[in-house]
Amino acid sequence: MTTMPVSGVTPFPGLKDGDAAELVVRNARIHTGDPEHPAATALAVRAGRITAIGDEADVARHVGPRTRVVDALGRRIIPGLNDSHLHVIRGGLNYVLELRWEGVPSLRQALAMLREQAGRTPKGQWIRVVGGWTPDQFAERRMPTVAELTAAAPDTPVFVLHLYQSALLNRAAVRAAGFTRDTPDPRGGQIVRGRDGEPTGVLLAAPSALILYSTLAAAPALDEEQKKTSTRHFLRELNRFGLTSAVDAAGGFQNFPDNYRTVTELARDGELTLRIAYHLFPQTAGQELDDLRRWIETVRPDEGDEWLRLNGAGENLTWAAADFENFSEPRPELAAGYEAEFEKAVRLLMENGWGFRLHATYDETIRRDLAVFERLAAEGLFPAGNRWLFDHAETVSPRSLERIAALGGSVGVQNRMSFQGRAFVERYGAEAAERTPPVTEMLEAGLPVAAGTDATRVSSYNPWVALHWLVTGRTVGDLCLYPPDRLVSREKALEMYTAGGARITGESEAKGALRAGCFADFAILSRDYFSVHHDDIPHIESVLTVVGGRLVYAAGEYEGLDEAVPPLSPSWSPVAHFGGYQVTMPPSLTGARQADRLAEAVAASEQHRQWRIARGFTPESGPRVFDPCYVL
Repeated sequence: MTTMPVSGVTPFPGLKDGDAAELVVRNARIHTGDPEHPAATALAVRAGRITAIGDEADVARHVGPRTRVVDALGRRIIPGLNDSHLHVIRGGLNYVLELRWEGVPSLRQALAMLREQAGRTPKGQWIRVVGGWTPDQFAERRMPTVAELTAAAPDTPVFVLHLYQSALLNRAAVRAAGFTRDTPDPRGGQIVRGRDGEPTGVLLAAPSALILYSTLAAAPALDEEQKKTSTRHFLRELNRFGLTSAVDAAGGFQNFPDNYRTVTELARDGELTLRIAYHLFPQTAGQELDDLRRWIETVRPDEGDEWLRLNGAGENLTWAAADFENFSEPRPELAAGYEAEFEKAVRLLMENGWGFRLHATYDETIRRDLAVFERLAAEGLFPAGNRWLFDHAETVSPRSLERIAALGGSVGVQNRMSFQGRAFVERYGAEAAERTPPVTEMLEAGLPVAAGTDATRVSSYNPWVALHWLVTGRTVGDLCLYPPDRLVSREKALEMYTAGGARITGESEAKGALRAGCFADFAILSRDYFSVHHDDIPHIESVLTVVGGRLVYAAGEYEGLDEAVPPLSPSWSPVAHFGGYQVTMPPSLTGARQADRLAEAVAASEQHRQWRIARGFTPESGPRVFDPCYVL
């Protein structure tokens, strides 16, 4: 009956298999996220949903002869995390091709990984380091140089993306990308050149990151079957951190329906291990309205099922209305008069029952967009019952927050400042950085706020890094950005990462909390989020992740209980050899280990003293001192 040895659990007398739970978890500390019943110790699952939650007596009557019973061993259980802004579809298509520097503590180790990977990467393929890292995480506190990349991989193209700011290419990658002294700089980007006019291998977003992403798009892609394998392993990696849902924010170079085919096929075959609500993003400037009209005739928001469903348009509606988020460059001035085409797009969506999300970094952009929404609202066309939100909003003003609330909007915040906080401070100052974004002001204004990462090209997909940022206000490099009164509690940060995501997809009744009738989406944590030292939060992982009652990730005591995934392909994949996010020792455990070693040294000293006494080398009595200055 049991999944692991569990004493004192027996089937409830007379309970038939058809009425019994398929899964029971007991001996847990459950944070339910339900204000009416905030804590529990056990839960039961049947047909993918929670049928009972409470104490062990409440759940015991759901145990049948075939019920799988899991002992949580006193660990913390939380509702499954829901990243409200994750580029999960694009990330999955490329995951197995990428060398992850996330969590790597030193540049020396990062370059060693690069050198080793160059030895196994076949000719014609690139090594790609894409997102989730910052030089502030390295002991050396610096970027690699192009010369170091070339020395580590002289013959294999290497592309290293640094936030929204720049990319570094070794000599082989410059050749593979086709950059020469005659290659013109694209609009909004710069190919840095040496005194001889030849490209140095440095690309700058000035301020547009399109030069970075278009260069990356030139690298070889996976075949269709490998894309499926890559996506399944990426979803398993997200499950590793307790993620059970994500809202895909689309993005550049993510075409519909072509790039959505992989997740669609996985959903059809029942092989998704993460619930995905996706958005559609017009890809070509000048034909945005044509794309939107075509999609409106093809699909509708909320179509799909509990695993894969359309949530609306965005995060761009028209390219002219999009600002850039490169804090190492000045704020871009958007073109005058973009509102006319932008208004047409919003009107089209509202008239056809489509919600949307909108990328907006700066308040200057938000104010202009709000003016469009308010004109439509005066006609009774906005929001017309549709869900809509601004994403990012790092510099949104108090007045803009009031206007967003008046129009029934929401805000999605991401921990881009975990990685870009230092660049923002250097350009705008520490005082301005204190409210980037002003999360506490958003909450005080009564706005629904959902949390996410904006992974994978800038921030890490590790949600615990984002939760650490929310509750401490510190960057990955430990720069303190926010005063204590601008921080949120651990409980509120978790709510933004669970129920917050469910709100922006209209699924609050089904997920975001653990109560009877909700999806059985939850995670048993490696350490208790509510009690660990705040510096340990980024090191939390799940030891058992459950989505719809399915065990989709298992580690530690539960290893081997989860569903199988196909072997990694291709065999030379960096993920096959290094894994994804790199594990390092939590700071408090590092200190504990140091204390343990000191205690061992003291014990060894005492054993040595007793050995000397036994052999007459040291008198048994007398002062036991090591410094004669202290002998009285």
